[in-house]
Amino acid sequence: MTVESTPGAAPIGQIPVKRLDPDIPLPTRAHAGDAGVDLCSTIDVELPPGRRQLVGTGIAVALPFGTVGLIHPRSGLAARAGLSIVNAPGTIDAGYRGEIKVCLINLDPSETISIVRGDRIAQLLIQRIELVDFTEVDELDETARGEGGYGSSGGHAILTDGGSVDPGIVDPANGSDTAGDNANEENPT
Repeated sequence: MTVESTPGAAPIGQIPVKRLDPDIPLPTRAHAGDAGVDLCSTIDVELPPGRRQLVGTGIAVALPFGTVGLIHPRSGLAARAGLSIVNAPGTIDAGYRGEIKVCLINLDPSETISIVRGDRIAQLLIQRIELVDFTEVDELDETARGEGGYGSSGGHAILTDGGSVDPGIVDPANGSDTAGDNANEENPT
């Protein structure tokens, strides 16, 4: 089966994979055409509610310059068990050659999640990226959105009825929490 790539872009091709644990499967797609490949755990883990654990996958990859690997949660595990990734998506830079590890977290409020060595725990997606340079300026061009941050586009009743961002969120620009005098203003941090 041939999968079309971005028009005008050269195909990324095959990605070199080094197996660090001979008993763990190489990354595979569950179905032809899936964006992500499954990554498996190298260890048994008992993850109590609210706890996190860094888990190895037994593989290392050599990503081409101009690409990035993004580690995403598996949707079924997230929906059914509350298993997610702390820094989702995790970033694998093209220059990194070490073992891919996943920082799992149990978001279920009451149930421990059991992971067995070899279980599929996350997905790896490979994407092209633009490697840009940044130029310091004194002013930015004006846009319709301006400095509107969290909740500024509406779309939910709590965002349009004068509600504020979580009062526990601290605005690092002024060191205050959003429950202060400006609680109803948008907080882009």
